[in-house]
Amino acid sequence: MLLPSIFGDRLLDDWMDFPRMDFPDIDRKLYGKHAANMMKTDVHEHDNGYEVDIDLPGFKKDEISLSLENGYLTVNAAKGLDKDEKDKKGKLIRQERYAGSMTRSFYIGDTVTEDEIKAKFENGVLQLSIPKKEAEKIPEKKLIAIEG
Repeated sequence: MLLPSIFGDRLLDDWMDFPRMDFPDIDRKLYGKHAANMMKTDVHEHDNGYEVDIDLPGFKKDEISLSLENGYLTVNAAKGLDKDEKDKKGKLIRQERYAGSMTRSFYIGDTVTEDEIKAKFENGVLQLSIPKKEAEKIPEKKLIAIEG
């Protein structure tokens, strides 16, 4: 094999330290070092509601929670790495997997209830279905004619 003879014994270390060769990441510019913690989200509008897809790779269903309060839908995802578990095949030389929590909130209005929101988690993507509901109309001001 050619690669080990070119790079020596540190093939994996050298390969992991190459500079990134991609286009500038707009999230990194907007959010700085916290860009990796952002929940990447797509929102699609339909006639009767919204479909929200949130990328949560590496999370399990029981590590995700949803809450609705004062018109804000909040998604929370939290995970930890088991530090007591040791790799029996060798020593750990690099650890880049995510451990921690992230939260994101969306204002969906006061008219939607938690029973009307449908959530499904599959293949690392949280899919939310949120119905469209018009805000309750404030009664129009009606003038009363004064005689005389």
